[in-house]
Formats: sequence, structure tokens, C-alpha cells
Amino acid sequence: MSSKFPDYIPPTKIAYISGRPTAIHLRKCKLVIEKDDGKSSEYIFDQNNIAVGAMEDNDLVIDDDTASRYHCRIYQDDDHYLLQDLDSTNGTFVNRVRIKEAFLKPGCTVTVGKTDIRFQSLDERVEVLPSNREAFGSIVGKSVRMREIFGILEKIAPTGVTVVIEGETGTGKEVVARAIHQFSKRNRGPFVVFDCGAVPENLIESELFGHEKGSFTGAIMARQGLFEMAQGGTIFLDELGELNLDLQPKLLRALEQREVRRVGANKPIRIDVRVVAATNRNLEEEVKHGRFREDLFYRLSVVRLVLAPLRDRKEDIPLLVKHFLRKSSFNQESTGRVRVKGISRDALDCMMNYRWPGNVRELVNVVERACSFAETEYIQPEDLPEHISGIGFITTRAVNEQATTEVSANLEASSVSPPTPHGVPLQIDEASGESTAMPLGLAKTFKEAKEEWIGTFERDYVLNLLRRNNSNISHAAKEAEIDRKYFRKLMKKYDVDVAALKEKLG
Repeated sequence: MSSKFPDYIPPTKIAYISGRPTAIHLRKCKLVIEKDDGKSSEYIFDQNNIAVGAMEDNDLVIDDDTASRYHCRIYQDDDHYLLQDLDSTNGTFVNRVRIKEAFLKPGCTVTVGKTDIRFQSLDERVEVLPSNREAFGSIVGKSVRMREIFGILEKIAPTGVTVVIEGETGTGKEVVARAIHQFSKRNRGPFVVFDCGAVPENLIESELFGHEKGSFTGAIMARQGLFEMAQGGTIFLDELGELNLDLQPKLLRALEQREVRRVGANKPIRIDVRVVAATNRNLEEEVKHGRFREDLFYRLSVVRLVLAPLRDRKEDIPLLVKHFLRKSSFNQESTGRVRVKGISRDALDCMMNYRWPGNVRELVNVVERACSFAETEYIQPEDLPEHISGIGFITTRAVNEQATTEVSANLEASSVSPPTPHGVPLQIDEASGESTAMPLGLAKTFKEAKEEWIGTFERDYVLNLLRRNNSNISHAAKEAEIDRKYFRKLMKKYDVDVAALKEKLG
């Protein structure tokens, strides 16, 4: 680890070599207030924006009658720090020269009212080494990929840097965001979640920034936005890539100016909030295609964490299963006793051989299902879904052989040559839920039968969710914990008509 005060100030970022994290550059600055008695007070900041003034909600409070309430701000711009005067009464000075806005050089003196502040920049380079721990908050993993993430989180969580978490759907981005908040200096403050893809576009601005009474039809009273609700804590912007282009400049202003303006309001409201965002999109590609603002992308991407899919860290599966069985409410009786104690070797092998397209979220659902099916204290292969265990298709083979023998015997008795057998896959009776053998002429290959089974599950799952949520697509997608657009794709794939469903439900 090394510290220095450079003219060039590297931004806070993670350095990668061959796709693996190697070091973290933590950009900080130190402000030293020189007092009349010769003593000094030092303050170190790691955020992008530092408010300076006489009011107590500033980052650096100046006890000076000649300082304005919100006197000036110091903010990061690419590789430099800038000082901006906020229309103060007595002005802001750098090395005794009055400025409106100026670059700050390490060692210079900023004068606010009658108070001198010495500015120093601090570049801290920390090597990224895999952590020795197997959990960080509620995140669990022992693979090198996860322990590298833990090593990064140990360094950045206590700071105030903005973080963007990238990864496929179901990789646990919100769990990581909560862990960052839990290990930060803001952990006593609120953790507020906003799903950019689950709220109608015309309501997003009001949800984030609030509104005043009468600002639009239906605004019968003033309402706080989520940024105000997260004051002193963390706001988690999930599915950031879904945010409308028209709203992105307002989010950028909130990040840069640390203030929001309610819909219909004239005065801004100062905020003290850490922003953590998540997306399953490639934001760099979104910027290239004009769907995401470049300036907002760079302002948000102070630190970017990429979570590996579960198929690339399968050695974490046993630890994850053990964690879910021990901690999840679905495996606890009213007395608090754990009902299912573990998983058999055969069942675990089935899990290890599956690719997990739904990642950790799918694994949780499979473990919950297995706990409800389990008849012993240990999960068995037959407690798992057939597309993971393969048991349903193994049974199909036995049915095929028996059915082929019976059909051949009947045909021989009637002197008719038997057709070439192709297998008799199982069919689920919707009324009874029992498995029956399909007619020989409708036989399918293993792959075809598997795809049909998954298709039946997906269609029934979507329909049941819509019925339970009174045909509300947003609510159904939220309950399923999947993106609303992906939920619509599933509806389109299986010809699910909401209007027809509503009419059927009455």
C-alpha cells in the first residue's frame, strides 16, 4: 500500500489484468483547517462532492460568521478536483485570488470567509487479494471469484464511493448492495430500493425526487421522493439500464450537486445519500448505442463490480445450499427448528451438473421446492425438479420399454408388424397432477421432452402469478423477482393474453 499527493489524481477504480482485479485506486482528499491558536483539524473525504459552508448539513462545516450557509463545493472531474463558489456573500479564494471556479492543486490554500483550508489529494493504491472469508454479510462463496469480490468490498464498503454492480439476472446484485450498506459508515441510516424497470415511466421522477401538492393530476398532497427518504443512508437503483433517457440528466444532477428538486417545486433540497446501482445490461454498449448518457455512465461507474454467474463458480453451490437450509424461513418450523438438515451426495451431484441459467435466485427456488417435497431430513434427487435430477426422464425410459413390449405383444397377436419404438415420455395430468404415459405415436426425444416440460412449467408459472396478482404484470414480475420486460417476453412466448385472463377471472 502506498500514499502520495500527486498533481495527477487517479479516479477511484479497480485495475484489471486479463479480466481479473489486481488493485484498487482509492481517490481521497484531505482538507486541513488552520486555527488561530496554531492547531489544525484534518478531514478526509472519499466522495465525489464535498459541500463546504456554515450550515450543519454541509460535509465540512465552517464555524465562521463570514462564511455563507452553503459557501462552495469541491468536486471531482475526471482526473482533477475543482472548487466552485456557490454565490457566497464574501467570495471564495484560492491562494488569495477570488474565483468562481478553479482547479485545485495539492498544497493550495482555499479561503472561505476568514477561514483558511489547505487542500491535499491522496491516492491510495490497495492490492486486491482474495479474502480468507467465505461470507460477506449475506453473500456466500468460497470460490476465488467470490473471495476477490469480498476483498474489494472490504476496501470500498467503508468509503462513500458510488458503486455499479453488473451481472446476469439472479446473481445477487441486491444482496451485494445491502452488504455494501451494512459495512459502510451509513449502516445506521436507511437502505432504500428503487427498481427502475418496475415503475411506469411517467411516475419515476415523482418516485425518485418527490412532488408538491397540485404539481400534476392526482397529486393531492406533497410527497417525499426516495432520495429524501434515503437521507443519511444508501439508495439502491436496481435495473439502472431501464431508466428513461429524459430522466438521466436529473439523476446526474442529483449525483453532482447532491440536491434534488421535487416535481412542481422551485427550491432544491440538499441530500446526503450514497448511490449503489445495478444492471444486467452492458452499460458501455448502451452508451455506444445512445440509450444511456455517457456523462452519467462515468459519474456512476466510480467502482464497477462484475458478479460471475453461478455456472462459473459451481464450487459455491454446496456452501450456498447449506446457507439457505440454515437461514431461510421456508426450512424453519414455528419453533425455529430446522426441518431439512442437509442434502444427499446424489442430489448435490445433480445440482453440480446443472447450468443454472437463473443463477443464485433459481438455486434458492429449487432448494425451497426440495424442502417442501423432502420426506427425510436430507434432500434426495427425487425432491429436485425433473429437469435437474433427470428422474422423470429415467422413469420414462422404463415406461418406454414396458409400453413397447406390450404393444409388440398385442401386434404380434394380431399378426401386424410393430412400429419402431421411439420412447413414451411422461405427461402431467393437469387435473390430478399425476404422471401418465403418452401414446407411442407422440413419443419425443429426451431434449424435446425436456423442453416441453420446461415450457409447461413456465406457462403455468406465468399464468398462476397473473391470477394471484389480478393480472397486474408489474406486480407479477416483482413477485417473481424477474425483469418486467422479460416477464412480458414469457407472456408473448406462451400467448398469454391479459385481457382474456381478466375476462375469464371475471
